[in-house]
Amino acid sequence: MTLRGLDPQLAAKLKETAEREGKSVNQVALDALRRHFGLARSRRSTEVHQDMDHLFGRWDEEEFARIQGKIDSGRRVDPELWESTDF
Repeated sequence: MTLRGLDPQLAAKLKETAEREGKSVNQVALDALRRHFGLARSRRSTEVHQDMDHLFGRWDEEEFARIQGKIDSGRRVDPELWESTDF
């Protein structure tokens, strides 16, 4: 299907919305048509749940610095182990 007769203002709005939402212009147009005709797809997961956050916990700044320090120290390369050796 091809849309004809789009005025510059409408075309610009479609492009702007597509860019903002990370979608194609085609997808934005389809979404608008679905909403207009009451055929909009419901999102599968629109709610952000935090009811299980207490099970996972969070690091404070001190814990994060300590853990990140251990990660960083494990990434250091020991130059003596990487010196070329003639066999």
